[in-house]
Amino acid sequence: MNPLVQHLPALPVLLPSLTAIVLLLLGDHGGDARGGHGHHKLLWARRIALASTFLFLLVAVRLALGAADGELAVYRMGEWPAPYGIVLVVDRLGALMLLLVALVALPALWYATGGWDAHGRHFHALFQFQLMGLGGAFVTGDLFNLFVFFEVLLIASYCLMLHGQGRERFRAGLHYVVLNLAASALFLVGVALLYAKTGTLNLADLAVRVPRVAAPEAAIVQAAALLLLVVFGFKAALMPLALWLPATYSAASAPVAALFAVMTKVGVYAIVRVHGVVFGEGAGDAALTVQPLLLPLALATSVVGALGALAARTLSRLVAWLTVASVGTVLLALGLFNGAAWAAALYYMANSTLVVAGLFLLAELVAAQRGDAADRLEPASPVAQPGLLGLLLLLAAASAAALPPLPGFIGKLMLLGAASAHPWQVAVWTVVLGVGFLTIVGLARAGSVLFWHMRPEDPGTGSAGASPKLLGATGALLLTTVLMSVFAAPLQRYTTEAAAQLQDRAGYARAVLGDAAADTTRPYRFERPAGDAARAGHDAGKAEAQR
Repeated sequence: MNPLVQHLPALPVLLPSLTAIVLLLLGDHGGDARGGHGHHKLLWARRIALASTFLFLLVAVRLALGAADGELAVYRMGEWPAPYGIVLVVDRLGALMLLLVALVALPALWYATGGWDAHGRHFHALFQFQLMGLGGAFVTGDLFNLFVFFEVLLIASYCLMLHGQGRERFRAGLHYVVLNLAASALFLVGVALLYAKTGTLNLADLAVRVPRVAAPEAAIVQAAALLLLVVFGFKAALMPLALWLPATYSAASAPVAALFAVMTKVGVYAIVRVHGVVFGEGAGDAALTVQPLLLPLALATSVVGALGALAARTLSRLVAWLTVASVGTVLLALGLFNGAAWAAALYYMANSTLVVAGLFLLAELVAAQRGDAADRLEPASPVAQPGLLGLLLLLAAASAAALPPLPGFIGKLMLLGAASAHPWQVAVWTVVLGVGFLTIVGLARAGSVLFWHMRPEDPGTGSAGASPKLLGATGALLLTTVLMSVFAAPLQRYTTEAAAQLQDRAGYARAVLGDAAADTTRPYRFERPAGDAARAGHDAGKAEAQR
C-alpha cells in the first residue's frame, strides 16, 4: 500500500494540530493587526490556515471514496494491536462526518478572513485545534480517546466562543463552560463504570465484551450507558439538556457559530457509536438500554426547537433553535433502531448541518445591512442586496423546512418510510410533519419582516456585509445542499450502506481486533505483530552471528 494512503486516517488529527502549532509559533496577533508587522502576520496566518483546511478537505474526500468501496481503514498507533494500543478507524460513517466537517470548516474559515479573525488573538490556531478535536472524535476507535478529543474541541470552542469579546458572549460563554465541565465529569464516571465491568474501552472490544456481562453486573453497565446518554445528549442538544444552545450559538460570531453547527453532531455521532452499536441489538442484558428514553426525548427536542424558532426575536436565535429541532429529527430517526431509519438520519444530518451553518453566516450578512436593528425581527432600514440575500434565505428556508426537491425533503421522506411499521408511527409522522410546517411559518415570518416590513426613511448602512468573500462563503454552504439533491441517489446509497456497516458488529470487531480477538468464545491473548516478530528474529540472528 502507498505509505501516504496508509497514514491517511491519522491526518485528520495530525494536519490541524501541526498547523495550529505553526500558527502559534508565527504569532497570529489578530487583535493587534491594524497595520504593519501584525497585519503581515495575520495575512500569513490566513494563508496557512486556508491551505491546511483545504488539505483537510482533500483528505476527507479521499477517505470517503475509500470507505464508499467498503474499505474499513484501521490505523494502529505504534503498531500496537487493538485493544492494547490506540487505534484510529475510518468507516463509512466516520468518513462522512470528516467530509461534513471539512465542507463546513472551509467556507466558515473563508468567511472569517473577511474581518472576524482580526477581532481577537490566535483565531486561526484555535480554529485548527477545533478541527483537530472534531477530526479525532470521528476517527478514534477508543472511548477514552473520544473523551480526550471531546476536551480538545471543547477547550478550543471556549476560546472561539469568547473571541471578539462582548458582554453577551461572556455571559453565555460562562454558562457554556460550566455546563460542559459538569458533563465532562459525568463522562469520566461513565467511562470508569464501563471499564470496571468490561476491562476495555476500545469500541470494537466493547461490542464483543458487553454482551458477555450478565446480571447482576449488567446493571452497572446499564448505569454507565445511561450516564453516557446524559453526556452525549448534552453535547447533541437533546432535551431537556438543550436550553444552553440557543443563547450560546446566537452570541458567538457568525463563522464560529457555523462551525459549532458541526459540534452538536459529535454528540449525535457518539450516541450512534456507543448506544446504537455497543449497546444496540445483540448487547445481551444491556441491549437497547436507552431505547425507551431516546425516542420520546427526541420527539420533545424537535417540538421544543420548532416552538423556540417561532418565538425567537432575532434571526440568529431562530437559527439556533432550528439547530435544536434538526438534532431532534436526527435523534428521532436513531431512536427507531433500524437500518432504514439510521440511513435517513445520516442523510438528513448532513443536509441540516450545511443549512444551519449557512444560515448563521446569512444572519450576520443581513444584520450588517440593517443598521442598529441588526438581525432583530422588527422593521428597519432596507438591506443593500434584498434580491440576493432574499433568495439565499428562501433556499435555506425551503431546505430546512424539507420542501421538495431539496435534500431535507428526501431525508424526511426516508424517515417517514422507515417509521411506517413502528409502534410510534403516528407520533413520529405527526412531529416530523408538524415541525416542518412550523419551520416554514417561522422562517416565512422572519423573511417578511427582514425584507418587506422596512422603514425606507432610514439611511441604512449601504453595502456593509456585501463583500464577495462573505457572500461567496455563505452561498457555497447553501448551494452544497442543492448538490445533495443532484447527487441524491449515490448519497442515499452511501448512507444506506453506512447504516448497514454500523449494524455489522462482528465485521467491525474483526477489522479492528482480528479474527481471533473478535471471537467471543475464545479468551484474549496478546500476540506480537507479524512485523515485530520478523524484526525480533532478525535481531536475534544478527546477535548470534556477532557472538
